Amino acid sequence: MEIKYVETEKFTKEFKMLFKKYRTLDEDFENAKKNAIELLHIKCTDNKSCFQLKGYKNKIVDIYKLKKFACKSMKGKGVRSGIRIIYALFKDKNEICFIEIYYKGKKEKEDSERIHEFISQIN
Repeated sequence: MEIKYVETEKFTKEFKMLFKKYRTLDEDFENAKKNAIELLHIKCTDNKSCFQLKGYKNKIVDIYKLKKFACKSMKGKGVRSGIRIIYALFKDKNEICFIEIYYKGKKEKEDSERIHEFISQIN
């Protein structure tokens, strides 16, 4: 089983902005897909990296936050880099859509308005 990954436009812009500062972000992102997202959703092994966000009830998608994100550019931080990724898992197909990426030091929590907007667009 393989997961298809897609991104929203806003996610892509945020990723590019963070990549300017953290040059290993693209490689780290690929590692997170394999070692956290696919581990949870394909192999059903919960390593406590991804958490389902409550309050976003929908029949089509579940919303998750990836908290344990190791960024090599942030030496000495390991999985406590502060990078957060919000994504939607489409329940009926093996597809994940990345909604938001941010650095916790600049922004305390996810943009709930953006998540609600995303959910309303897919309904």
